[in-house]
Amino acid sequence: MCGLAGIFAPHSDICGDLTEIAGRMALQLRHRGPDDAGVWADPQGGIAFGHRRLSILDLSAAGHQPMHSGNRRFVLAFNGEIYNHLEIRKELNQSGKPVKWRGHSDTETLLNAFDRWGIEATLRRAVGMFALALWDCKDGNLTLARDRMGEKPLYYGWTGHGRDRSFVFGSELKALRAHPGFNNPISRDALALYFQFNNVPAPHSIYENIFKLPPSSFFTLNARNCTPDAIVINRYWRLEEVARKGLCNPISSETEVIRLLTETLREALSLQAIADVPLGAFLSGGVDSSTIVAIMQEVSATAVKTFTVGFDESGFDESVSARAVARHLRTDHHEIRVRPLDALAVVPELPTLYDEPFADSSQIPTYLVCRAARQYVTVALSGDGGDELFGGYNRYIWAARILRDLERFPPMLVRGTLYGIQRVPASILDALGTMLPSGRKVLRLSEKAHRLAHRLHGVNGPDDLYKNVVTEWAQSEALVKRSKMLSTRLDERALVDTVGQPEQRMMLWDGLTYLPDDILTKVDRAAMGIGLETRVPFLDHRVVELAWRFPLNMKVRNGQGKWALRRVLEQYVPSHLIERPKTGFSIPVAQWLRGPLRDWAEALLSEQRLIEEGYLEPKLIRRVWRQHLSGRFDWSARLWSVLMFQAWLTAES
Repeated sequence: MCGLAGIFAPHSDICGDLTEIAGRMALQLRHRGPDDAGVWADPQGGIAFGHRRLSILDLSAAGHQPMHSGNRRFVLAFNGEIYNHLEIRKELNQSGKPVKWRGHSDTETLLNAFDRWGIEATLRRAVGMFALALWDCKDGNLTLARDRMGEKPLYYGWTGHGRDRSFVFGSELKALRAHPGFNNPISRDALALYFQFNNVPAPHSIYENIFKLPPSSFFTLNARNCTPDAIVINRYWRLEEVARKGLCNPISSETEVIRLLTETLREALSLQAIADVPLGAFLSGGVDSSTIVAIMQEVSATAVKTFTVGFDESGFDESVSARAVARHLRTDHHEIRVRPLDALAVVPELPTLYDEPFADSSQIPTYLVCRAARQYVTVALSGDGGDELFGGYNRYIWAARILRDLERFPPMLVRGTLYGIQRVPASILDALGTMLPSGRKVLRLSEKAHRLAHRLHGVNGPDDLYKNVVTEWAQSEALVKRSKMLSTRLDERALVDTVGQPEQRMMLWDGLTYLPDDILTKVDRAAMGIGLETRVPFLDHRVVELAWRFPLNMKVRNGQGKWALRRVLEQYVPSHLIERPKTGFSIPVAQWLRGPLRDWAEALLSEQRLIEEGYLEPKLIRRVWRQHLSGRFDWSARLWSVLMFQAWLTAES
């Protein structure tokens, strides 16, 4: 795992040496690659790559980057892991003239594959996670590419003006900002999107003229036409097409579903458990992480190192369940307790970690568990992706039922009911949640009820419902001064038109948007911020393609998600250790904002400060803040988005 950066300025009179600039950009990514650094430049072509290396495979100098192909035609800067690179090497040796290998890194494998088969054919063969920049010395072409599901990030765009204008790219925005000509202003329109979704969704970034390369995409620029108009995004794999084909070719046998899922996960884990450095796994005690750890333990010759975090606040602590699963599987388990002061200590680091505003508050425990794991391992496997593929989110359980109920009642009655729920004090709703019969208790009912009532307004079908569910500030353009709403993939309804069932449509939307823009962004920045590589076995594209062949009732059944995954896990762990209410990897933000984080929040939400900065509407924010402090409403998610922007803005200035 590494960090890459670069500059392509074939017609620019940029100030400074290309090598020096690329080195300066890569230096900002040293946390992603603390083991080695490299810079390569071709002044005549106006191209330079910088690279920081976290050595995972081939720890020798033979893995140094940027790396040249044996015939010197290609130069590659690569971030990621190609899990099947040994298989690709074998195919290269058997399909033509055998390659004279210099080392055993997957970077060298990719270079020879690009040379033999071309870019798209190589990307289609690769099983892994990656972002890469490839320079073709012969044709003067620069190609940028990203993995199928979006595990590894890649930003690109233009900075500077006139003859100083340059095309820049890198794993994180901080590398682009290190370019001497970087003067891109904050995009108010992208900021409005951030407040809507708690992240800046691809292809947008927080800066004007800077973009994220979408998952499963690549494009090529040439010195003759290095302009925005020349960028044509190509897709070598499409999740929406995978969903369509899978649903058209379902697996009807429950026995076959469980067998194929077990075998495919075992194959993915066998590949991803290969490293030349210490390796472990995150364990929350839930279905996803427990399945990964169970199979990982099965294919490992030694006890797997596992890591979890725990909270003193009831309703948030998963450490007891994780400890029980770890004991059953006999892992080498490590647990870290998180207190409010621990969270407060992390908050100042978040703007630097995430580079642009990002408001999934589980970023804090994610960072803390990554930091704990890094003391023992260099690679950690996670259970991310299980919810989106196998029906784990609560919205998949209640979506269809709520849509049917909304159609049964007059719109005026629905609006009145939703309005009333929003005004029931949080304390009363939380008390009601704990009074429900055993097995149906709802923790933090106020948070769920207020959020649901807010998000059911104006719903007309499953796609509207999904968009409302993932929306935090519905009229975010009113929150951000002088902004307008940009379109996102959620406006491309044709992407899910071949999926009929509301639950499956939501799963596809999650895979296309929420997973890469939120979940994978959160994990990548938290882990790479301290030089830890994370691997996500569920997102092996063969697992993804298999999951889309499962009928809905093998994902969601009897009001519970992950039916097939639970059956796989039962082969390793007794169900009583797993069956518990889903809490998510969250922190008690609502309580902390009224308690230990209140002074920090009050300073960032100062009305005078908001007026002077000029980005947000102070009166709207202050009203929400007062309502939250009263305890009658839980606006913690909205407030966290504002606080994360304010903290990021402070770090930027």
